[in-house]
Amino acid sequence: MIDLHSHTNESDGSCSPAELVEEAVRVGVTTLGITDHDTFAGYDKAIGAAADAGLKLVCGIELSTKLHSHSVHLLGYFLDANSLADFREWVLDLQASRRERDARLAVRLRELGFDITLEEAEARGRGMTGRPHFAQIMLDKGYVSDIREAFNKYLDESAKGYVYRREPQFAESVERIRKAGGIASLAHPIRVNGDVPALIPELREAGLSAIEAYHSDHDAEHTELYLRLASQYGMLVTGGSDYHGAVKPGVKLGTGYTGNLHIPEDLVERLRAAGVTPAVRRDESEGGWKETLPPRHRDTERN
Repeated sequence: MIDLHSHTNESDGSCSPAELVEEAVRVGVTTLGITDHDTFAGYDKAIGAAADAGLKLVCGIELSTKLHSHSVHLLGYFLDANSLADFREWVLDLQASRRERDARLAVRLRELGFDITLEEAEARGRGMTGRPHFAQIMLDKGYVSDIREAFNKYLDESAKGYVYRREPQFAESVERIRKAGGIASLAHPIRVNGDVPALIPELREAGLSAIEAYHSDHDAEHTELYLRLASQYGMLVTGGSDYHGAVKPGVKLGTGYTGNLHIPEDLVERLRAAGVTPAVRRDESEGGWKETLPPRHRDTERN
């Protein structure tokens, strides 16, 4: 069983890297992608445990990017994780932007009357504190009845407690992933604000390599739509549960939400067959990007 989208407590998941590896082995996942938000810390810390357990580990990351004034999540997969020095430096800049946003968010929430400090949120979020950690504090202190209320009333982009975060542009993020030899995949396209089929030509022109057709949020109809788009536009396909542990108890590693996730066993091999170098080769004759491999419960995630 394959799962290429999971999170540890190095970002907004509840499992430590070692615990995530243990859970993967327990449920029968044989290839696991760790895609923490704006950090490789979870992947780095899981390498030893995965090797000991005989689990194949895929290096990944999930980036928050800006597209047409909306936040769009982008997955980066690096099947060869040994040449990422420049990309890792860039990620450090993203982390600094996140920390600066968190400080302003704490101030804004105090202005709204909430007794919440940045230190409290960072104690929960460790290196990658985000809005879910502030939401959990609001819930624990009785300010809201659930996490959704915290976002709807105070933390979402249209809510009164929201503060702007500097996010890299989508096209720049795709370029950096590909320059580092990675595969850039549109994360959970069902959550994208806008008409995804209409957006794909623009995203493809920006160099998008793949689309996450298999995801816990997708029913069979949406999965088929995204597979069709991948085939139509010559993109690769990725997939994963978006496992967060106790943060999203309904989503299970490897099988998704109520068993709705069915990732083909040859998916990773198909990604490898595409090759790192061909994946970043520009076809000047056609003025676009050319891949060498022909592809074949809604719980909003915010950071």
